[in-house]
Amino acid sequence: MIDMTGKKSRRGGENAMTIRAAIASVLLAITAVMAMGVLPGLGTEARAAKKVAVFDFELLDTSSEFDLRGPKPDEVRRLNLITDEMRKRLKDAGYELVDLAPQAAQIEEAAPFRNCNSCELRIARALGAEIEVIGLVQKVSNLILNINFQVRDVATGQVLRAGSADIRNNTDESWLRGVSYLIRNRLLDPPLTGKAAP
Repeated sequence: MIDMTGKKSRRGGENAMTIRAAIASVLLAITAVMAMGVLPGLGTEARAAKKVAVFDFELLDTSSEFDLRGPKPDEVRRLNLITDEMRKRLKDAGYELVDLAPQAAQIEEAAPFRNCNSCELRIARALGAEIEVIGLVQKVSNLILNINFQVRDVATGQVLRAGSADIRNNTDESWLRGVSYLIRNRLLDPPLTGKAAP
């Protein structure tokens, strides 16, 4: 009787050691996977994206001041202003901005992107980007405008994040205030995760 109890005790101890060894192996595997930036079961797609194509913001003028020749010079400057701010803030957040110059002709031909049925994704892929940012400013009047953006997975076209902000007054200050709000409260807060994380 005593001998049988002893055997059970030894067998229980061996089983416990086996379980502990298995748990240790699993923890080591998880640590190695996390070090590579890949989550179990999600494959390499879960690796954090670094390369981002930030396309120029576009203007959709639905106001009574609409001009077939395109945006006014001061509005072109403001589009460049908020595009540069978006690029700067993403770079500061740890993203690598891809150079759009190699696809400049294709971008000019496809613009405006709002009318091309996601054709910019093909351009972003050609540039080697993993995610893209596209933006649109809608001018309702010289007093009422709104700024919009989308972050998209270049491989799938999935929208990873989006935002819109209404602004008052058609000035450099109001445009910058609007895009700054979107960057702080929609683009980078809460921090981007998964494919869109830096």
